[in-house]
Formats: sequence, structure tokens, C-alpha cells
Amino acid sequence: MTEREAPQESAHLEIATLAGGCFWCTEAVFSDLRGVASVRPGYTGGTVPDPTYEEVCGGTTGHAESIEVRFHPSEISYADLLRIFFTVHDPTTIDRQGNDVGPQYRSAIFYHSPEQAATARAVREEIAAEGLFRGAIVTTIEPAPVFYPAEEYHHNYFRRHPEQGYCQAVIAPKLGKFRRHFADRLKGAAPGGKAPNG
Repeated sequence: MTEREAPQESAHLEIATLAGGCFWCTEAVFSDLRGVASVRPGYTGGTVPDPTYEEVCGGTTGHAESIEVRFHPSEISYADLLRIFFTVHDPTTIDRQGNDVGPQYRSAIFYHSPEQAATARAVREEIAAEGLFRGAIVTTIEPAPVFYPAEEYHHNYFRRHPEQGYCQAVIAPKLGKFRRHFADRLKGAAPGGKAPNG
């Protein structure tokens, strides 16, 4: 197994692979969640092996900017991860998140087991039934192919570059809203309690 291939699932951790627009945003959000062991940005769902960021941004490889979330199911369920996923991006736009346009920004859930597939479908139906969005949910549910980790400079991008223009204009407001809405789910916060430093 090479470094760019998906790691094996451990006995105590599960893997969720999600695509919801720019992976700088989704990595920053999911890294804050209690029960999440690690998050890494990458590319999945395409046809070209070992793609580069430039190739994926060209929109011709078929990959989506994705995150691979390794989590403790005893602390946060797969269903709850998906509920949070649906609230931190727009699942009603095809190949688009705000000003980010292209197939690499599509909304997708890549499942790792039949159980994950069933849960993903159930949560998608649940969110649709709640009527949280004006448009129809277009998030696809697909079997997880190989996950290719993004280049090193993409990892922990928001934490390393909070002053960068995109981070200030797009990620910081989204992250702030997420932290307020899910304060009791954040690392350092007791269940049902307040967010750390909040």
C-alpha cells in the first residue's frame, strides 16, 4: 500500500469520506468535532490515478475535493456526522458551492459498507423531509473508491493560514456559525455544555 492510498480501517475507528465543496472548509469544520480522531483532505471519485490539485481543479479527472474522517463511533455516530455534513454546505447545488464552481465541488457521500450506504440514504431522506433547503438535495451516495490524500500544503490549511483572503472571507464565517450551532459537539466541550472558550 502506498502513502497515497486509503488506510485500512482500525478496530476502534471508522472512516467517513465526504465531499462538500472546498476541502479547506470541510477539514476545518470536522477537525473540531469531539469523537473525530483525524481529518485529511484529498481527492476521490475520479478516474485518473494519483491526481494533482491542478489536475482536479481542471475539472477533467472526475475527482471531488473530499475529506477522509476517522472517528470513534462510540463518541459520534456516522448518522450524526452526516447530519452535520448536510448543515455545513449547500447540498442543493450541482457542481457548485458558492463561488466555487466545477465537478470537484460536488456534494457526495462515499460509503465504506452497506450499513453506511443505508444510513446515508436514511439521513438524506430525513434532511429532505425536514425542509431545511428550498431546492432538492442533489448529494450523491456512492461506493468509496481509492482516496488520494491532497498535497501536504493543503493539510490543516485554515489553521496554518487564518489570515489568507479565502480563509477570512469564506472559511472563518462558516466555521464560526458551525461552532455556535454545534457548541456541545466540539472538542473540549462537555456533552450538553458550552464550546471551549465560548
